[in-house]
Amino acid sequence: MKSFRQRAAEGLQAGDRFTLSRCFSQADIQGFARLSRDYNPVHFDAEFASARRFRAPVSHGLLTASLLTEIGGQIGWLASAMTFQFKKPVYAGDTITCHWVIQELDDQGRATAAISMTNEDGLTVLEGQTSGLVPGAKEREILVRMLAEGDPTNGARE
Repeated sequence: MKSFRQRAAEGLQAGDRFTLSRCFSQADIQGFARLSRDYNPVHFDAEFASARRFRAPVSHGLLTASLLTEIGGQIGWLASAMTFQFKKPVYAGDTITCHWVIQELDDQGRATAAISMTNEDGLTVLEGQTSGLVPGAKEREILVRMLAEGDPTNGARE
């Protein structure tokens, strides 16, 4: 099976689909808070989260959305816009699957993709869209070379 980056090196097209899953841990939530400096108590305090009608503290929405950026990074997508609708809470220990579908791609390499994220119960937790640029011919040549050299900058765990 080809990696996301190998597929990007060959050239992306409308209709291409990418799927990636990740389990978000309490350590991930704490690390994201340190990085983003978002210490909203809804992410850390059970009583506060309960007052917001959550069963426990919830993951940061942008941490969940980072699955979209993980795929984008692997395929060399240069984002120009992203929109998100957070549908359900994500809790520490939840496994989230991101479904990314390139909807449109013009001859200039400008593209849009639809994003849907589901939890292990199949419930949609996030919907969104991103637009940006896919790798052009020159960038694809570089990706091919990077892959041949072992692709040291790709932190993918495919």
